Amino acid sequence: MTGYRSRRLARVQLLPPRRVPKMNCMAIALAADVGQRTVNLLAAFGDFCGFVGRTFRWMAQSGLRRKSLQQLWPQMFSIGVASVPVVAVTGGFIGMVMAIETYTQFKAIGQEQRIGSVIALSVVKQIGPVLAAVMLAGRVGGSLTAELGTMNVTEQLDALRVMGTDPIRYLVVPRVLACILLTPILTIYSDALGVLGGWFVSAQFLNVPSAPYWQFSARGVETWQIMEGIFKSVFFGGTIGLVSCYKGFHCGSGASGVGRACTESFVLSFLAIIAENLIFAKFLQEMYQALYGQRSLFA
Repeated sequence: MTGYRSRRLARVQLLPPRRVPKMNCMAIALAADVGQRTVNLLAAFGDFCGFVGRTFRWMAQSGLRRKSLQQLWPQMFSIGVASVPVVAVTGGFIGMVMAIETYTQFKAIGQEQRIGSVIALSVVKQIGPVLAAVMLAGRVGGSLTAELGTMNVTEQLDALRVMGTDPIRYLVVPRVLACILLTPILTIYSDALGVLGGWFVSAQFLNVPSAPYWQFSARGVETWQIMEGIFKSVFFGGTIGLVSCYKGFHCGSGASGVGRACTESFVLSFLAIIAENLIFAKFLQEMYQALYGQRSLFA
């Protein structure tokens, strides 16, 4: 009986292993990879939400104290004043390009004098805030990420923690607050130069009379549209500051990690700005129609 059992076990062991189809292995590996990426993404989003919560908590507790204001002024200069040339060039050239592109269509219907209303409305409502925020995401966001990322790599953030200072209160709050306060101001500056750039090309090169240009510009733009762009720019600035500082705090080791964090900071800020602009465009349009009804630009 024992010999029979031994021979049976020997036959069982000699059986070839069952092969799993190659396509099934690839599907399992793909599903595992997608699941792991999803888990990592959700974990990173949770860390970011915690980072945002701590930032606003410290901002509410110590954002207006004297020491905090002393740390705020240098950031306002580097974020606001140093960004004026970039925003000025961007806004001015966008207005010029819009004048050139829209003039032909308006002239075809004999309404070239109304070109100012379209340029002013487009710049103030959409193009000015979005492009100003995108330029700030590239210039200011990259600078903030590189600065904080270098401090993270060189263990300066750990040194602040050892000394009993929260790096978020000391480093993040002034930078985020400066972005929130100065992005609307830079947006107004970009809007003004965009309208002036459109007028310069229209009046000097396209022979559009200046008086009708400004008349239809004033008629086409209301206070609501101006405030709509400024309102969105506040959230754009907060997004740039929070994403840039978060990426700087969580960058990889070495120069490659800092460079990768700067790239990810700009890409994520840009995507967030576009998504926020879509949400606010729909929300504010519905609110405007509920309050004032439908309004035609050529009325």
